[in-house]
Amino acid sequence: MGDVVIGARSGAGEPEGSGRRVARSAESTAASASVEDAAAQTADEHGDGMEGSAEPQRPDSQRPEPERPDSEPAEDAEPEASDKPRKQRSFWKELPILVGIALVLALVIKTFFVQAFSIPSESMQNTLQVGDRVLVDKLTPWFGAEPERGEVVVFHDPGGWLNDEPAQQSDNSFVRGVQDVLSFVGLMPSANEKDLIKRVVAVGGDTVECDGNGPLKVNGVALNEPYVFQGNPACGTLPFGPVKVDKGRIWVMGDHRSNSLDSRYHMDQPGGGAVPVDNVIGRAFVVAWPVGHWSTLPVPDTFDQKGLAAGAPLAPPVAGAVGAVVLLPLVRRVRARVGRRKES
Repeated sequence: MGDVVIGARSGAGEPEGSGRRVARSAESTAASASVEDAAAQTADEHGDGMEGSAEPQRPDSQRPEPERPDSEPAEDAEPEASDKPRKQRSFWKELPILVGIALVLALVIKTFFVQAFSIPSESMQNTLQVGDRVLVDKLTPWFGAEPERGEVVVFHDPGGWLNDEPAQQSDNSFVRGVQDVLSFVGLMPSANEKDLIKRVVAVGGDTVECDGNGPLKVNGVALNEPYVFQGNPACGTLPFGPVKVDKGRIWVMGDHRSNSLDSRYHMDQPGGGAVPVDNVIGRAFVVAWPVGHWSTLPVPDTFDQKGLAAGAPLAPPVAGAVGAVVLLPLVRRVRARVGRRKES
């Protein structure tokens, strides 16, 4: 009976404990099933591209990452070339290239656009002083523009004007070589070229004269010349004229009338002292050096006077006559139409 009692106690205790274990096992099984269902549902929603696979789906967090092939470069890796800094060319290697480009540009500018000239004498005082550097416009003559009255121009020696002027060259061969190079590209005036600078006072077709102490007259119009060197008479020391300037030529005079060997002193030479337009290099438009002498060289207002241009008084009548001839047929047609309307 004791065994029965002991066994009854044991048996009474066993169902209770077994029932708890069974309940716990059921709860854990249900939880596992719910986790697997959720994982399977997530896999179905995202899909792995393998339909009908019997392998149970795993959450994304539990999936192993696929191995990357060794040949595939990493996304964050930069090309090897970018890691190597580019070697900059040495300044001393680039210097000859820069100098060559500068010389070519200077040569082009000198040939077609602007050239610097030095003032060698006092013939243009006080407008220009000895040693001044002026810039000359060489572009407009390329388009057929001719010098106008009042302009300061640089021109080649027409012949015989500078026969007695020695070439200004240095005795040092190195200095002469540097001067030749700089003059070739237009950075310095050439010592070999014999060029002059004067003011144009008359152009082709004009009649110019200066009697006694002046004033200077162009086509009978007296000029008020504030640019003439103070104390100089308008004619300087050599009255002349009247002189008819041929077409294609200009009459030039220096502003320092008593110290300028200009057109007045070469009237016995071919052209009668007038300079061929083809000899004109260009118009000087600014004093560029020294800085203290910087100034522009505009045409004085005196050359804007009415009646100064040759043949100007005849221009309005001629224009009126041409207009009348052109409009005459139109006037006749209008009168004919008016007459027809009246008759009808």
